[in-house]
Amino acid sequence: MINPRPKARFAREFGAPLVANAAASARPQANPCHSILGAHARLRLVAGLRPLSGRARAAKLPRRRSRPVAVERASRSRSAMAEASRWHRGGTPQHKPHYGREVEIRTTLQELLLYLIFLVNLCILSFGMVNPHMYYLNKVMSSLFLDTSVGGDERTNFKSIRSITDFWKFMEGPLLEGLYWDSWYNSEKLYDLKNSSRIYYENILLGVPRVRQLKVRNNTCKVYSSFQSLMSECYDRYTSGNEDLSEFGLKQDTEWTYSAPRTNSPWHWGFVGVYQNGGYMFTLSKLKSETKTKFINLRLNSWITRGTRVIFIDFSLYNANVNLFCIIRLVAEFPATGGILTSWQFYSVKLLRYVSYYDYFIASCEITFCIFLIVFTTQEIKNISEFKYAYFKSIWNWLELLLLALCFVAVFLNSYCIIQVFLLLGKLLKNTEEYSDFYFLAYWHIYYNNIIAITIFFAWIKIFKFISFNKTMSQLSSTLSRCIKDIVGFAIMFFIIFFAYAQLGFLVFGSQVDDFSTFHNSIFAQFRIVLGDFNFAGIQQASRILGPIYFITFIFFVFFVLLNMFLAIINDTYSEVKADYSIGRRPDFELGKMIKESYHNVLEKLNLRKPQKDEDKKNMKSGDLAEQARREGFDENEIQSAERMKKWKARLEKKYYSTEIQDDYQPVTQQEFRELFLYAVELEKELHYVSLKLNRVMRKVSALQY
Repeated sequence: MINPRPKARFAREFGAPLVANAAASARPQANPCHSILGAHARLRLVAGLRPLSGRARAAKLPRRRSRPVAVERASRSRSAMAEASRWHRGGTPQHKPHYGREVEIRTTLQELLLYLIFLVNLCILSFGMVNPHMYYLNKVMSSLFLDTSVGGDERTNFKSIRSITDFWKFMEGPLLEGLYWDSWYNSEKLYDLKNSSRIYYENILLGVPRVRQLKVRNNTCKVYSSFQSLMSECYDRYTSGNEDLSEFGLKQDTEWTYSAPRTNSPWHWGFVGVYQNGGYMFTLSKLKSETKTKFINLRLNSWITRGTRVIFIDFSLYNANVNLFCIIRLVAEFPATGGILTSWQFYSVKLLRYVSYYDYFIASCEITFCIFLIVFTTQEIKNISEFKYAYFKSIWNWLELLLLALCFVAVFLNSYCIIQVFLLLGKLLKNTEEYSDFYFLAYWHIYYNNIIAITIFFAWIKIFKFISFNKTMSQLSSTLSRCIKDIVGFAIMFFIIFFAYAQLGFLVFGSQVDDFSTFHNSIFAQFRIVLGDFNFAGIQQASRILGPIYFITFIFFVFFVLLNMFLAIINDTYSEVKADYSIGRRPDFELGKMIKESYHNVLEKLNLRKPQKDEDKKNMKSGDLAEQARREGFDENEIQSAERMKKWKARLEKKYYSTEIQDDYQPVTQQEFRELFLYAVELEKELHYVSLKLNRVMRKVSALQY
């Protein structure tokens, strides 16, 4: 590391002998590049690298460049490498305090250990919310209500419903059989049906199930004049403005009159619309016979009309064996095109959070999580106040802010869920003859789980900030930071072509192929084509001419050309980074070396490892280098000259070494050395040429005087 203040003196004492030696070695030879080889070999020997063979030397001879370009590229390369090194460590070019290297490494090590404790606590907290029984409970319930077929017709179940007739068959068949388990397999009564109903004998049905539908008004769309004589009624797709709020049918009970939606109930996002709460609804009875009679009356009185757009079947279960609630919603959408589209939701959640000792341990982890959140927030506020706008120049600082924001959202959602469960659970369980709406609680609990999942994902990503002491990870981060501009340019070109093909596929195949039915489906279908998952038969059947042309050109341009360009960008940048690492240009962050030295010190204190003096290591290293040089064919004069140069270099570094300015130092690469060396040789030739001209002029002037 060279202090910038004595640079002129350093240039006088070090640069002049270098130019003189270069000129002396360049004069006897016709080609000045030959003089590079000896100096380059000595430089590699001083640096502890293997000298190049004759063939490798010939392969690495550089082209001659003009002086200003070489100097400018060397300066720009050193400046860019310094900025990349600062960015890699998560620091900023300005306003960075100049700590000692060892103090900085120790501070970073302490931050790493503290963050690892936080990460372990977050993992325990997240996995504590997940129960392996959630999957099995969802699987059992979905198998019961989705895969059970109508008696006498093995092909009709909830998934295969396509008409209103199939829907009523499901309601009077598999749904009734799944909701009511009256007795044990030997007809023995196990519980009082008036108080509770159980599914699979283990899952208590909370309250009673509810069925509701949403309708649209007639004449919500306009019939073309030429067809008005054939069709006078028109029912548009569902929207809140088109919703029918009037009474219909028998106009007696709640299933024939509209019920206003609740303000805190979430809307449902279906295949063909977004549906709000409320509508025409009714609840089922505790007895199976009464419920079946209810279904028959509704079917005979045409409860489902042409204006029906969706029907929801909602009910909730609780399994005390595993302390899980299962909230089930079966949805049948009636699009304006006709037919029925079915979907379903099975949410197994743990609403009663603190029951066992393990649950209380999770509660302690939640408290620890909040403490960590306060500490990290305080640290980031101090950093922002200290570095000002320079704080936002690091991508790692942006990741810190994102992680803190996600943590605060997770804490808010967790508190909200706990409060709502405390306030509503007692009310929902109080009356067993009414519908218990646990969907609201499950909805926000699922959002909380999703936020925790995203938080822990970015928490793991942040580990890359601390593991730069690993050579492989450092190369990876350096590669990504160097090629980010090239990747952005490539991404613009890639997505222009990609979206052009997506729109082409949507317009040509959208009406016949399910994978291209919407524009976003076309985008996902093309990603699947890149990964090898595609339906070429469907594309070809939709268009026998454009189908194969679309497929072949997409595979050629996107798969064979663009993706290989992307890999070439990454590979080329990685080769440059690896070459820089091979000549010593590595990040200044030496946390790995610090950990290794600390480990060796601990072993020495425990008498598990013999101490070794640094001088012995240096002498052994110098001896090894000398032996290696002799094996490579160097004579004793070159070896002794290299050792003298090494001592001279150490003396200069000791004289001009600065511990205050560390971030400005970057070692010179081989390419930069070659360019500067050629520039020095050419400069010496021009000076020699100018000196000859001056001598001629002086001789002529002296001759004129006589």
